[in-house]
Amino acid sequence: MCGRFALTAEKRVMAEFLALLLEENAPARYNIAPTQPILVVIAGESREPGSNMPQRRALLARWGFIPGWVKDPRDFPLLINARAETAAEKASFRAAMRHRRILVPASGFYEWHRPSKESGEKAQAYWIRPRNQEVVAFAGLMETWSSADGSEVDTAAILTTSANAVMAPIHERMPVVIRQEDFSRWLDCKTQEPRDVADLLRPVEDDFFEAIPVSDLVNKVANMGPDVQAPTGPPMSKPAAPKRKPPSDDAQLTLF
Repeated sequence: MCGRFALTAEKRVMAEFLALLLEENAPARYNIAPTQPILVVIAGESREPGSNMPQRRALLARWGFIPGWVKDPRDFPLLINARAETAAEKASFRAAMRHRRILVPASGFYEWHRPSKESGEKAQAYWIRPRNQEVVAFAGLMETWSSADGSEVDTAAILTTSANAVMAPIHERMPVVIRQEDFSRWLDCKTQEPRDVADLLRPVEDDFFEAIPVSDLVNKVANMGPDVQAPTGPPMSKPAAPKRKPPSDDAQLTLF
């Protein structure tokens, strides 16, 4: 699940990370909510000089995916996420998974740990950010929805996968992270079919994100300042690396 995220990196950092030209420096956004416009990256029509890969292009899309066959969005559920495991087969996302894969840049995202009602504990919000970089790219899907009067709106959803070791104590799902070296392959919908990029739709490494407890200010869309990310406690402990047993003498002998 990904219901809120932030994008606060400077234009220079994002332009370098995404390898594209950003025309203006957008204001920092600390609490991006569903139905709001979000920055997305698509493969352009023209080619990179000296390369067969299309140039990338940034545009704004409504966070809330609307399949092209929907008649009235008011009668359709709000789709802000798509399960990576089933998106290629689902009627709502099948065409976009094949033809309109995108990147959704973010500085991190928010998630809530919701204890059972029996425990009596309050839900805890977490700000989840990369440990070693200022911006990350989530896998996303886009669809341009046309109304009966001919107006069009670009819409988007973020793909999610099962949680890694950091996220599992908080929530069972997390956004799919596309690594920088895989941007071109993910965006290339002309030669890369869904089955060709299925290996990218996996949980990111356990030590990629850190989870920081924050207040419930982020619950309200009206709270848009940096105070929504103010820590209320220390980050969750980094997952320990699994211990490896030393090889036995018998195991060593099998090498010869």
